[in-house]
Amino acid sequence: MIRFVELPPAALDALIAGDLAGAGAAAGHPLSDYLVSESWLWEIRRDQIARDPASAEWIARAAVAEPGAVVVGHGGFHGPPNADGMVEVAYSVDPAHRRQGHARAMLAALIERAQAEPAVKVIRASISPENVASLATIAGFGFVRVGEQWDDEDGLELLFERSA
Repeated sequence: MIRFVELPPAALDALIAGDLAGAGAAAGHPLSDYLVSESWLWEIRRDQIARDPASAEWIARAAVAEPGAVVVGHGGFHGPPNADGMVEVAYSVDPAHRRQGHARAMLAALIERAQAEPAVKVIRASISPENVASLATIAGFGFVRVGEQWDDEDGLELLFERSA
């Protein structure tokens, strides 16, 4: 089972600065070195929250595996539901914890979170065609390929969607 721990702006600032202890204190849960290594992402999310404080409840979360309360990665959404009721999942598993079912558990928890919000109608995943692990992760969750897009940072991405 996965539960998500919010990373408030103070935790994001500490992660960006490389202050793991400070980030854990701000989040209220010990975090992992893997989260510090993702400082580029926390800069994006910190700026996003500054522009749109309501997005904080949708993004920037540490993924904690239970039992054991071990941080195994991070997950959330790219933002709150858009005008069409679509949210896009985002998750990453620490390499030290891969191939143990955590990505599937994160995705299941994210889908459950999205389904709990009446404004969400569609859940999207965008995945590089070369990312075999992520393509396998979404299998069995009802996602259907709906197209593709070009991302300036990630290149070609396949778009998958499912009803909430």
